[in-house]
Amino acid sequence: MTHRVEHISLPTMSPGAAYTLTVHKFGEADARPKAYMQAALHADETPPLLVAHHLLANLIKADKDGLITGEVIVVPMANPLGLSQNLDGYHIGRHNLDGGGNFNRGFPDLGALVCDELKGKLSDDAEKNIATIRKALVETVKKLKSATAHEALRKILLSLAIDADIVLDLHCDLEALMHIYMGDALWPDAADLAADLGLRAVLLASDSGGGPFDEACGNPWWTLAKAYPDAAVPPACLAGTVEYRGQTDVSDDLGKADADGLMRFLQRRSVVGGEPGALPDLLCDGTSLAATQIVKTPVPGVVAYAVQLGDTIRKGDLIAEIVDPTAVNPAIARTKIRAATDGLILSRASDKLVRPGQGIAKVTGTEPLPDREDGSLMED
Repeated sequence: MTHRVEHISLPTMSPGAAYTLTVHKFGEADARPKAYMQAALHADETPPLLVAHHLLANLIKADKDGLITGEVIVVPMANPLGLSQNLDGYHIGRHNLDGGGNFNRGFPDLGALVCDELKGKLSDDAEKNIATIRKALVETVKKLKSATAHEALRKILLSLAIDADIVLDLHCDLEALMHIYMGDALWPDAADLAADLGLRAVLLASDSGGGPFDEACGNPWWTLAKAYPDAAVPPACLAGTVEYRGQTDVSDDLGKADADGLMRFLQRRSVVGGEPGALPDLLCDGTSLAATQIVKTPVPGVVAYAVQLGDTIRKGDLIAEIVDPTAVNPAIARTKIRAATDGLILSRASDKLVRPGQGIAKVTGTEPLPDREDGSLMED
């Protein structure tokens, strides 16, 4: 058997406090294809923790059967710092309360960091270029700062993933259908992933503007392809952020079914041996993230939704009304919120008491929206 478990300590930031990252590895080191998966970088997102739990059981069985043909790395809880953040009985794991911001934003632009040193080193040989670029990325990650626990966590996660063929960062939304964020260059090649996972939306952007983990791993390839157009630089890392529905969608039945979907994909991509079976029907096409409306409320109040997850709506349709509970006259207590595009209701807010500027829904459209084409495309 090839399964081994590593426990990596993070720097201690206060006396008596220790944080450890648990890493599971399968297959021979440097075997190809290499797949990397991590769960709950946003530590308050519970569904992927159960997915990773069931995935590990599947991989351990496959390893006992001698079916690990590539290399697989799984980090079943990618953020022990965020996991420990509990305030007055409420778990707060999306932002680093120690001042580091959103745990899944601000990862380095590794493509820009390695671009100059690769000048004159790339050719029309794609396989040689892949090896050269991966070596440069690995060395660059080694040089990243790691003085604080947050910096060290980022560096460790990137060091495990940066040379992988497949990188899947497992998250969830508030209330949502299954979906993924990935780079434009990866579609439609990643249609098998979307089918095996049963995704209802594939949201594409070469640069979301937020610096999430998956883009740190995937973006260098199209950054370098653009910088060196005469060289053969394929999108050699299928990197994406998978959103496993909403925060309360946690059950063994869902977790096992989702882990089985990941296993079928790993089999289909020859990372794990075995027969994945017929590819399920694809439930969606890839659409630009710039065409997805993040529906925001201009006023505070209580959300009363007029739509359900999965509804197909038209521009101008009513999505919700925001009710002002302090209004003297109930007849004028409601503010109507309407769709700015045709599309699918992909997500909704789970906390129904909202503040001005807060996102209350996402609508996946097909036509880029003017207010989404500049700046960050991601919510914080």
